[in-house]
Amino acid sequence: MNAEAPENVRLIGGEMLLWSDMSNMGGITDWRGAALELIRRLIPPSGRVLLVGPHPQGLVDEVVSQAPSAAVLLRSYPDACALGERHRGLAVFCGRLEAFAAEEPYDLVLALDGLLRTHSAEAPAAAWRESLGALAGLIAPGGRLVLGVRNDLGVDRFLEARPADREGGDDQWEPHGFDPTYPGGPAALDRGLESAGLSVRRCYAAYPARQAPRALLSREALDADLPDALTFPLSARGGDRMLVADPLQLTRLVFRHRLGEELAPLWLAVATRPPHDTEAATVATHPPHDADELPLGLVEEGTALYELTGDGVRRLPDGEERPIPAGRVVEEILVEACAREDVQAVRELLRKLAGWLEAGGDVSAATDSLVYDGERFAATSPAAGPSMPPEPKVVLCRILWRFAVRLLAAGHHHPWPWPLEADQLTLTLCGMAERPCGQGDLDRARKLDAELGCPGEEHVPTYRDLLGARDRLADQLTAALARISRLETKLSYRERELVRAKAKLRRSQRKASAYRKTLGYRLSRRLARPRKVARRVFRLLSG
Repeated sequence: MNAEAPENVRLIGGEMLLWSDMSNMGGITDWRGAALELIRRLIPPSGRVLLVGPHPQGLVDEVVSQAPSAAVLLRSYPDACALGERHRGLAVFCGRLEAFAAEEPYDLVLALDGLLRTHSAEAPAAAWRESLGALAGLIAPGGRLVLGVRNDLGVDRFLEARPADREGGDDQWEPHGFDPTYPGGPAALDRGLESAGLSVRRCYAAYPARQAPRALLSREALDADLPDALTFPLSARGGDRMLVADPLQLTRLVFRHRLGEELAPLWLAVATRPPHDTEAATVATHPPHDADELPLGLVEEGTALYELTGDGVRRLPDGEERPIPAGRVVEEILVEACAREDVQAVRELLRKLAGWLEAGGDVSAATDSLVYDGERFAATSPAAGPSMPPEPKVVLCRILWRFAVRLLAAGHHHPWPWPLEADQLTLTLCGMAERPCGQGDLDRARKLDAELGCPGEEHVPTYRDLLGARDRLADQLTAALARISRLETKLSYRERELVRAKAKLRRSQRKASAYRKTLGYRLSRRLARPRKVARRVFRLLSG
């Protein structure tokens, strides 16, 4: 334990002196633009804010800079000292949640990391509902709670091969275990909050993964039929993750079957503690925190942040509202056509795509960021193009090259020879679009892709892809072994026939050699010589 701690750090009991939750950020959710925007709208103009548990540094800095009065509760003593040094005017309490007794309640309590890291090794971990009750006691009447809850049956659990509760980091000092009070779904989460004396104002489903959510979608938005242009990008891929299945396909099925809330990687609930009875009548007429002021959804696309509205999306902070394009994602249409070996459908769609690009289509588009409604194409997230617009043929070549790379890397079935490489398949697809391209066009397409800042790289195949490849190789190996067995049988038969023929030849040679040694053979040879000489002389005289 450090001898000198910052003056703004107070020990409340149950602190972990040699433990650090921030030593491995892999176990802490990296809340970014969407969560920061939601918190900015919730911070009261005059009130007290409390952060419970570890949070990303950027989120803490944002709350400290915006809130008129802020405090933090952490169980780790080293983390508390580091935070106290960083923000000298911030009140930092170090210890377990059950030991914290606030002098005054707080108008806003933020626990985006959940309640699992509010316990201490000094005492047995309390049940989730008990911790929620202790947390609710810190909220002032009419105050708000923002609580993050990880879903034990989230879609990311079906994708990730590594055990979720044992990632090998310092933050995984104790497994989650089984807690009957832990919410197993949105309805159980609502009941848990209500049992703690809180009323749910809005509950968000966070996607694409619990490590770094880029989108917050309310249950009101998920009840509607969200367009593919919005849900298609909400799949987590990349990094050093060990994937069991293709995140894109599985996430698309989740939204298509209206299970976006039940299978969300985590939930972010905004709840309110009802005011006292003396204020109930006033609150019923003029509720201080109405759900209408909370956004229906927040979605990040690169550096841009969009708010989901009733009729479309609006870019923040002051962008205009635009409708979400309708239609299916072009990549899904092409993959399904390739699976059916419907070459004609692929050819017609690529022709229309080439015509759209020649008519002034989006230069930065790709098959996974385009939707097609049967008549027209639309980019889901238009991006800034290069300074010098390239030829439409080069743009088409880039789009088809990215599609070829993704198609082959994912192991999807297609009607072309399997050993075909991505470059060869790209030139084939360009020919099907009636826009023949050469190797020079393909090189320029790669340069354009690098200039746009989204180089097409082959992703690591998932376990299901590897199992599919293994099954194909096993079938090929079985066929090859069967052919080798047939050839070995035929070779053994031919070898036996050759041995018999050689033995028969040797016997014939021995018989011929023995016959030449007989008296009759020698006499016949000698008697035959005069006759040969007479015939030669006769031929000379008669000629």
